[in-house]
Amino acid sequence: MSSATIKSIARELGFSFCGIARAAFLEEEAPRLEQWLKEGNHGTMKWMENHFDKRLDPRVLVPGAKSVVSVLYNYFPDRAPSDPDTPKISRYAFGEDYHDVIRDKLKEFLFRIREELGDVEGRVFVDSAPVMDKAWAVRSGLGWQGKHTNLINKGHGSYFFIAELIINLDLDPDGPAMDHCGSCTACIDACPTDAIVAPYILDASKCISYLTIELREAIPDEFKGKMEGWAFGCDICQEVCPWNRFSMPHSEPRFSTGRAPDLSAAEWREMTREVFDEVFTNSAVKRTGFEGLMRNLAFLRQE
Repeated sequence: MSSATIKSIARELGFSFCGIARAAFLEEEAPRLEQWLKEGNHGTMKWMENHFDKRLDPRVLVPGAKSVVSVLYNYFPDRAPSDPDTPKISRYAFGEDYHDVIRDKLKEFLFRIREELGDVEGRVFVDSAPVMDKAWAVRSGLGWQGKHTNLINKGHGSYFFIAELIINLDLDPDGPAMDHCGSCTACIDACPTDAIVAPYILDASKCISYLTIELREAIPDEFKGKMEGWAFGCDICQEVCPWNRFSMPHSEPRFSTGRAPDLSAAEWREMTREVFDEVFTNSAVKRTGFEGLMRNLAFLRQE
């Protein structure tokens, strides 16, 4: 009954899906992660080399953990940029920063669980700690990792944020999801920087999202002419994925408040720090900072 109660609360809070896995060592993922890091596919994101044990075992991260509760939250936008000639930003950054939105919901989630089930200990995570969120979402039956390495839900696509509650309740786990990519290579074929170096393997150092967000240095000249107008993040591999024909607009008001989709090409060209601060104060775009966004826009103008 505890598992059903938790899933019911998740639905009431607006989460699209909720699944449960037993907290355990990620035995299959361990050698793959080690090899991925050894090959340098994480680029300058050296923090990914840290806390290897916590990344692979939630019981090390959260002492006493028995279950990982994974949730998905839809962010597919209900609108498109008003000016098709503007620089592109990933759909997840159209509205308020997802960290803030989902963290608020997770805190309410844990509060409600404690109200219903008593003294539950645990922590909430939304892209904020060494948690392999996609692996746990797969284990809890919410989808599979596609060849582009994003999580895909068979009936609803991949435009979801993933978050977790790692708690000390011994819950009934869900079974893992099956892979439904088949022989499709649409994402691999469409990637302009060849970042998907093999099915299910992403060289993040070549990914446009990495180049425009994580990379703090100058974008290498080898990527000139390959950015396809992306100034913050990239959605190409999701746009071409056949499963995203099932994507439906989100119903989160805080994802619809951003001004970014309404900017004209002229406003992008003439952007000042003041405009940046006004438009992106509550947006994930603030992560790259004004200087970082200006670097990206300058690089695009060279193409």
